[in-house]
Amino acid sequence: MQDLPENDDIQDQVSDPLQLQPEPDPPKPTKLSEGDHIHVGAHPFMMDVLRKQGDQAVLFADKVLKVTGSGKMKSRILIATDFAIYIFDLETNSLKRRIALAAVDKICMSELIDHFFVVVIPTEYDLLLVSTRKSEIITAFVEATIKASDYELEVVSSNKFEYNAAADLVKELEFEEVEGGVKTRIMRK
Repeated sequence: MQDLPENDDIQDQVSDPLQLQPEPDPPKPTKLSEGDHIHVGAHPFMMDVLRKQGDQAVLFADKVLKVTGSGKMKSRILIATDFAIYIFDLETNSLKRRIALAAVDKICMSELIDHFFVVVIPTEYDLLLVSTRKSEIITAFVEATIKASDYELEVVSSNKFEYNAAADLVKELEFEEVEGGVKTRIMRK
């Protein structure tokens, strides 16, 4: 057993005072699931909202485009949890909308290869989104509703359908295959 040096000797032996500092904690993982493409854990304001709402699991998270009632496209963060769908604005660090999964009636999407889909909410206005991960998002919604309520969310595939762009505004989406891709039309009903 080695004796400790006397107090006078400690100052002489420690040349770098930082050696006395405790090592920092290792970084915490910020990716909460395989479907978390934006690392939700790295966004404290989002984590605070999810915690306050009591959500337990992030099933999907990524940047999407939200089409407004007036037809503008806004960049948003979509988070699907075990209980709800969240739409966040990263520019303002704010929650724009929370939709309980139980309030979602169905998902509408085209039969063609495009990136548009609508989340139909009968008690509110619908949510028109655009994402390159459309299939992954819809799968997360379906799996979450099955786990939460033993109810399978209806997914409707059609190249023409209506949606409520606002409380008093119905629009029609029409998809048409054209040379080189898909033509999408959003028309006022």
